[in-house]
Amino acid sequence: MKDQAPLATLSARRTALLLTLLLALAGCAGKGSAPAEEAARAPARQSGPLAPGSKDGYVVKRGDTLHSIALDHGLDYRELAAWNNIENPNRILVGQVLRVRAPGAADGVVVRPIAAGAAVEQRPLTAPVSPTGEQRSPAAAVDSFKRTPLAGKEPYSEQALARAQAQAAEPVVAVAPATAKPEPRPEAKPEVKPEVKPEVKPEAKADSEVRTGDASGNDDVSWMWPASGKLVGTFSEGGNKGIDIAGKAGDNVVAAGSGKIVYSGTGLRGYGKLVIVKHNNTYLTAYAHNQNVLVKEGQSVGKGQKIAEMGNTDTDQVKLHFEIRRQGKPVDPLKLLPGR
Repeated sequence: MKDQAPLATLSARRTALLLTLLLALAGCAGKGSAPAEEAARAPARQSGPLAPGSKDGYVVKRGDTLHSIALDHGLDYRELAAWNNIENPNRILVGQVLRVRAPGAADGVVVRPIAAGAAVEQRPLTAPVSPTGEQRSPAAAVDSFKRTPLAGKEPYSEQALARAQAQAAEPVVAVAPATAKPEPRPEAKPEVKPEVKPEVKPEAKADSEVRTGDASGNDDVSWMWPASGKLVGTFSEGGNKGIDIAGKAGDNVVAAGSGKIVYSGTGLRGYGKLVIVKHNNTYLTAYAHNQNVLVKEGQSVGKGQKIAEMGNTDTDQVKLHFEIRRQGKPVDPLKLLPGR
């Protein structure tokens, strides 16, 4: 008996320990990931870390700046900084993945499940429907017919029911209404047409401007030359990203089209004092090597407005380096500017 008591105590302790482990495992299982239904209800984040292979992302390389990345993607560098929660635009890291499309701009289809518990009305095919839209069973319809007096005067009887059925079986002959005599119409008078004036066409645009864009006007830009000097450098694929116009220090540099100043500074290596104008969602223009810049970021400018003075900052001669970017990609300005 004395040996059995310790054994019973040991067995009870093992049982308690086993129960404790089972409860702990059950608690861990309850803290796992949310079910698929709950995850589907969670709102999607508008921004977040991007994978290096994402089409919305760009991997920062050595020598990149936030301003150069913005220019290469046709963006305002302040938008780029906001999308990526960058407080200091002058500090980005090699290998960092930056979002280069607005959050939520990616094409996609949002699929939402049908709300559970939606009631579906069911009706039998043989059940007649009353003129008021109320559904009644065949038995109820016959019972209503039996209890309803004929024309509201004759009480129900077997004879009345037989007469009603016989009347219902007789064909109905429709009587055409009498044809009304047509009223005499007043004599038609010839219509007097207004005098057609010849269309006045607008005068042809001067050679100093060329308009490019689609029919909707969203990409419509009226171009003009940004400086009046001699062309000393042309566009080349993989080489010169724009054209070079020679001149004297202090010569006028004007906006090639109306738009908004999205950059003014020296943050892009090799461009010197640079001005970037955003014309619309498609086109940017860049004006480099200026001696003086006369506009500020966020300022709206008109076509032909003086924005800078020609100089030789970060280059070996006085000239204007001019670029046109379409969706961030350099295009040959000579294909868009008017002839000289």
